[in-house]
Amino acid sequence: MTHATLRIIRDEHSALSAMLRSIVLLLAEHRSKRTLPDFAALRAMLFYVDEFPEKRHHRKESELLFPKLRARTPISRELLDRLDDDHARGERRIREVEHALLAFEMIGEPRRQAFEQAVERYVEFYLSHMALEEREILPLAEKVLTKDDWAQLDEAFLANRDPLTGCEPEPDYAALFRRIVNAVPAPIGLGAQR
Repeated sequence: MTHATLRIIRDEHSALSAMLRSIVLLLAEHRSKRTLPDFAALRAMLFYVDEFPEKRHHRKESELLFPKLRARTPISRELLDRLDDDHARGERRIREVEHALLAFEMIGEPRRQAFEQAVERYVEFYLSHMALEEREILPLAEKVLTKDDWAQLDEAFLANRDPLTGCEPEPDYAALFRRIVNAVPAPIGLGAQR
């Protein structure tokens, strides 16, 4: 039996991976064409990453899932501490990326490389973090959590409304999602090809 929590975490990881890879592809496209990217689209994409995955997804993992695992098994404590630390560092890292974007937008070409490197570091960090959760933590949760644990987790995670996972989003996120999808050019988004 697949628990809703596991499905939602995996769906949110997939959506975030797609968003992060889209940013990298978008930057590579503009670099190859020697054009400046659509800064508004990049700001919207990074805002989404900061607003939803960093503040909602991670919070539920750190405040709900991880404590339940710590209570059920000593095996994962060191790994869970590392993942909690990743969550805290992720918030700082997204701020660094957002600042690097602002510098690129305000100063221009001299700051392109620093922004792209900040994005690459963040994407590599985040993809590695999510892979570790999926490889180690989710299978462990399936083994050690109780029916009551799953009922509590499922209720909390079902409240997530990430529009990138196909959920009917809250109004604020619906507008953001439409903005991102329509601003980013095809084939990544629905915007006009450049």
